[in-house]
Amino acid sequence: MRYLARREHSRGELRQKLQPYVQEDEDLEAVLDELEERNWLSDARAATQLVDAKRGRFGSQRIAHELRQRGIGDDLIAATLPELKASELESARDVWQRKFGKPPQDAVEKARQIRFLQSRGFSAEVILKVLKSAAGNPSDED
Repeated sequence: MRYLARREHSRGELRQKLQPYVQEDEDLEAVLDELEERNWLSDARAATQLVDAKRGRFGSQRIAHELRQRGIGDDLIAATLPELKASELESARDVWQRKFGKPPQDAVEKARQIRFLQSRGFSAEVILKVLKSAAGNPSDED
């Protein structure tokens, strides 16, 4: 219960945390089922919480990866991706502005900015749009 009191956990994540404490005659799946029945455990809430926490700093690829690592199902991830992709360009611009604030002056700097945004999980298409708009060439924007 302490795990769930701190933050939302997915079923897979909580299973992994509780597994070392399970005795031979205990049924962990039954406990997890009961927590879900009482609505104390929800993959959907865990996914929503993670997306809300990470949306402003990371791209959809990185957030989807973190959701998979936490044991969120692919169907739930697929349901959240359209919403993430809709705000990804704006998030990438904000992240770029906070980190760099000015267009790259040469190819080395451009590569550094691209690598940074890629490490944050933004797609190549979004990164190129951000850099084009920063350079004063907003012709490719949505």
